[in-house]
Amino acid sequence: MDKDAILAKSRQEKNDEGMIIAENRGRKLGISVFGGFFIVITFINLFHNQPNNAPMAMFWAYIAAEAFPKYKFTKNKTYLTTSIAAFIAALVSLLHLILIYLGK
Repeated sequence: MDKDAILAKSRQEKNDEGMIIAENRGRKLGISVFGGFFIVITFINLFHNQPNNAPMAMFWAYIAAEAFPKYKFTKNKTYLTTSIAAFIAALVSLLHLILIYLGK
């Protein structure tokens, strides 16, 4: 294939490689910002004797969601185990938060 045919095919696919790169960089930045806020909120809650169930549920849900597609792609059982364990931890944290709000 010549250069023009490759460019024409790329335009038809409507996959802008620059946008994909920007989205991946944004995702990496988002992960870093999320982690930073998680740490700050966790420490604030610890110093004020507040439960950390909400940020923990969000953290573990994120870990579960991040690991599962990696398992599907690689079939590496470590990713599957991580995903299942993190999902269970997220559910436990969420349930504990709900019980705290219900006063039980």
